[in-house]
Amino acid sequence: MKCPFCNAPDTQVVDSRVNEEGTSVRRRRRCPKCSKRFTTYETIELRLPQVVKQDGRRTEFSRDKLITGFRRALHKRTVPTEKVDAAVERIIQNLLGLGVREVPARKIGDMVMEELYKLDQVAYIRFASVYRAFQGVDDFRNVIQEVQKPDGRRKTG
Repeated sequence: MKCPFCNAPDTQVVDSRVNEEGTSVRRRRRCPKCSKRFTTYETIELRLPQVVKQDGRRTEFSRDKLITGFRRALHKRTVPTEKVDAAVERIIQNLLGLGVREVPARKIGDMVMEELYKLDQVAYIRFASVYRAFQGVDDFRNVIQEVQKPDGRRKTG
């Protein structure tokens, strides 16, 4: 690695430590030319699949958009942030686990629906109204009946 102080092409690793979570390595380095020390961090870079929209456009996956969707559905609901963060993380892990380069936006929407159903049924209905493009009161009635089913089974999408 190049020295940030004198631009020497090679540096020496003096010390390496793995962080507590085991997700990154901290390296202390020393430049043999100018003798200055600096720290670098090595982390895993996981590439999430591209999102394929219904019209065929492809966009980069956005964690922020996912969180925004949850926040809008959960507006003024008493769901702890930790639970929302865990739901978002589960979706991201599911996407990584698919091992594909592209994923339909519809699949991500279904994953969000699944997580919202577990977190808060009012938020689930709010999200469903936009996601499924409700046209009238009957659409709301149907999804409310779906939520009220004693066996807990429902359709997604």
